[in-house]
Amino acid sequence: MTHEHRELARPARFGLTVLGLVQVAFAFLAAWDLWHRPESQVNGRKAVWAPVLLVNWLGPAAYFLFGIKYK
Repeated sequence: MTHEHRELARPARFGLTVLGLVQVAFAFLAAWDLWHRPESQVNGRKAVWAPVLLVNWLGPAAYFLFGIKYK
């Protein structure tokens, strides 16, 4: 644990931990969806979307907003 992290109040540390877990879950959900979705239902190539998902909140959000072909 870094020195700066120890100086945060317990509720702040808890909040940051929860936020980090939500971010990881969001990215995992987007990756799982991309992996299981047929290429015909994805806007663009799946190989292009895969690295985009690694961009913290923006990548998964962009995938869910623009990467999926909704009927």
